[in-house]
Amino acid sequence: MIRRILTSFGLCVLLAPLAAAQITGDQITYYFGDWHNATPRTIRGSLVERDILTRGDATHPTEKGAVLRFVNSYTYATLEPNASTTPTRLDGQQEIYYVESGQGTVTAGGQTAELFRNIAVLMPANLEFTLNNTGDQPLAMYVVNEPTPPGFRPNAYMLVRDENKIPISTTTSLWCEIVKPLFATEDGLGTLQSVETVTFDPLTISKPHVVDHTDIEEVWTELYGTSIAFISNALFKQTPGMAFYHVPDSLTPHSTINQNPDSQVKFFYFARYHPHETGK
Repeated sequence: MIRRILTSFGLCVLLAPLAAAQITGDQITYYFGDWHNATPRTIRGSLVERDILTRGDATHPTEKGAVLRFVNSYTYATLEPNASTTPTRLDGQQEIYYVESGQGTVTAGGQTAELFRNIAVLMPANLEFTLNNTGDQPLAMYVVNEPTPPGFRPNAYMLVRDENKIPISTTTSLWCEIVKPLFATEDGLGTLQSVETVTFDPLTISKPHVVDHTDIEEVWTELYGTSIAFISNALFKQTPGMAFYHVPDSLTPHSTINQNPDSQVKFFYFARYHPHETGK
C-alpha cells in the first residue's frame, strides 16, 4: 500500500511500503553530523578542527555521526588571521580541502597557491606543506582525510582547483543535480573516487535512490541554503555545516528537496564507491 506524507511547506510525497530492516525513525539521526555541535581542538600549531563525521560502524552506529568506514576523518577547520600551521607531511594519508570562506595561501613542494571561497586542494602524501591566513577573517575549510592503500603512488605535487572556473558537467544527474567535479580517481585520489559540488535549483527534488551494494561511503554536506533530506520514511531539515552519510544497507532511499521558491541550495559531496585497483 502506498502512503502519503504532507509536509509543512505543502509538498506531497508518495512513499512505497518500507523494505524489511530499512533504517527508520530516530536511527536515521545517527547518520547526520554537524561541526557546530563539535568540541574544537588545535592541531598543527594553530589549526582549529571540529569533527563532522568520525570513524564507526555505518551498519549499526552507536554514536551520532560515528559512521565513517573508509575515510579516516571528516572535519571543519579554521585558521585565525595572520596564523600559519607548522610544516606538515602526511604519511600514508592524503587530505582534500574545500575552502568555505576567508583568504590565505597553501605552500607545498616549492609551489604556493591562493586560498579563497570555492578553492579545492588535494594534498598528497609525503609532501611537506603549510597553510597561512593572509586575511582579516578566519580561513575556514572542510577537510577530508583519506588513507592511501598499499601500492598507491601519490602525486608529486599538490593539485589546486578553482570551482568558480570549473564548467558544470551535468544538470540532470538524478533528475536535477547540477554537478561540478573537483577531483576524481585519475587526479590522484587514494581511497575516494569522487569529490564535487552539487547544486539544486529552487523547488526541485532529486530522484530517491538506494545504492545496490554496501561497499560505499557517500557524504552530502550543506554549504548554503536550507534543504530537506528525504530519507527512508522521514524528512529532515538540513542546514549549512550539516552532513548526511548515505545509509549503506541497499535498502534505505535518500533524496534532497529544495523547498525554497527563489534560491538554490549547494552541497559539498565526496564518495568512495568501490575499492581502488592496486597502484595508480
